[in-house]
Amino acid sequence: MSERSSWTTTTTHDWRSDVDPEHLADVRRRLGQPGAAGGRRHLILEVLAYASDEAHSQSRTGHATVILHADGRVTVDDDGRGTDTRRDSDGRIVRKPVMATADVRFADPAGSPLLPDGLPRRGMSTVAALSSELIHDNHRNDGSWSQTYRRGIPDEELTPLEPRARSGTSVTFRTEIIGPSAPTDEDRLAFPSLNVDLI
Repeated sequence: MSERSSWTTTTTHDWRSDVDPEHLADVRRRLGQPGAAGGRRHLILEVLAYASDEAHSQSRTGHATVILHADGRVTVDDDGRGTDTRRDSDGRIVRKPVMATADVRFADPAGSPLLPDGLPRRGMSTVAALSSELIHDNHRNDGSWSQTYRRGIPDEELTPLEPRARSGTSVTFRTEIIGPSAPTDEDRLAFPSLNVDLI
């Protein structure tokens, strides 16, 4: 446990704030127009890119399952270490704010890497901001937690979950944005550090 103000910005996010409403509103303003965000397909690719990063950082090949539900929701489940989660000096559980704050790596869209659909990578907050509902579950060796977001804004504090047999992250979201709806076979093979199953 330590003072949260002492936590440094990681390679991806600034820990000092749980939510950046201005950033989320900007995402919705820029990408909420028909076709601007690349459709549900692009949001799936954003989630897979994080799973691929996680596997690459461990010098291994990870596994992710993409489930396209009949009601329009999407679940992406991976076998990584689970989203980084810490305990502050007051004993409060704090998860790295990947869903509700900007990824510092992609501050300049012109310099962002392209995802398999040819669009720039923008970060997980794009998925959350453009989803009417998103549920982020993470399972780590020291605990499991869930949180629900609506347009990127969390409903409440982290909720403890029953631990599962393995670590990893599961993201389930529903979006109404216009554009391609499903990843292609080529998308599934585009992440060298990740094996992807599509259901």
